[in-house]
Amino acid sequence: MSRYLVTGAAGFIASSLAERLIKDGNEVITIDNLSTGDTNNLPKGIKFIEGDLGDASIYNEIPNDRYDAVFHIAGQSSGEISFDDPIYDIRTNAESTLLLLKFCIKNKCKRIIFASTMSVYGVKSEHPVKEDEDCYPQSFYGVAKLASEHYLRIYQQYGIETTSLRLFNVYGTGQNMENLKQGMVSIFLAQMLKDGHIHIKGSPDRFRDFIHVDDVVESFVRCLKNENSFGKSINIATGKQTKVSEVIQMLTSNFEDKVTVEYEGGTPGDIHGIYADVTSMNKILGPWNKIELNEGIYKMVNSYINLIN
Repeated sequence: MSRYLVTGAAGFIASSLAERLIKDGNEVITIDNLSTGDTNNLPKGIKFIEGDLGDASIYNEIPNDRYDAVFHIAGQSSGEISFDDPIYDIRTNAESTLLLLKFCIKNKCKRIIFASTMSVYGVKSEHPVKEDEDCYPQSFYGVAKLASEHYLRIYQQYGIETTSLRLFNVYGTGQNMENLKQGMVSIFLAQMLKDGHIHIKGSPDRFRDFIHVDDVVESFVRCLKNENSFGKSINIATGKQTKVSEVIQMLTSNFEDKVTVEYEGGTPGDIHGIYADVTSMNKILGPWNKIELNEGIYKMVNSYINLIN
């Protein structure tokens, strides 16, 4: 049995990863401040510590055991929200990374995998973005995530094998439907189910690269013992460009009631479009059959409809 520390497992992505690791027969410990997470998301069998990873004292609460790896997924994850409180954002997304790295050294944990983001790239022309391109984040969130990537790179010299997975637009069942500033698909779905009306901030021609949470979990697991991933930043995406208008069509076509759609306003730090070059991901982690967006949205819509009914 291996022992893993998964940060933020009361949230969307980390809870799915923790559940997978536990099902595979591993012991999992998590820390979460419950700012956006919910204890109902915690998988059965996980050891839960409530606390803020940006608080140095919380690390005294973590069992002083051997950890085979740390998966750092916790953190404020909205570009829009990062403009409301940049100090909080850098504490949860950058300072927490430094403190975790210090914890890894103290506990002789030599592996950490970090959930980074496509937001580190900033504005790009309409081409699949590669990992070696210049990064000019347009939000405080992206700046803090990029800073964490650099902290991880520096700590390689202390014997910690690090990998940053640059997650593109993650979606799927379990996404926080209460937070209307985080998660494009979940924001639109929550509006549709609650009001029968979707308000989109920005153009219908904006585009993103959407990847299902199950495929994100698969990437973390494949990355764990993969020496070719050590010291790398890797795009985690499908390599497919999807317009906002196409997402809206997929959502509304799976809903029986009439839905009105409004395009108005904008979001601070938002970009028109971005999608990934996934050559490195396929080469390092190996290819697998990813969930198609229309299938993933169909399952997501019906899951939440069933919860309501």
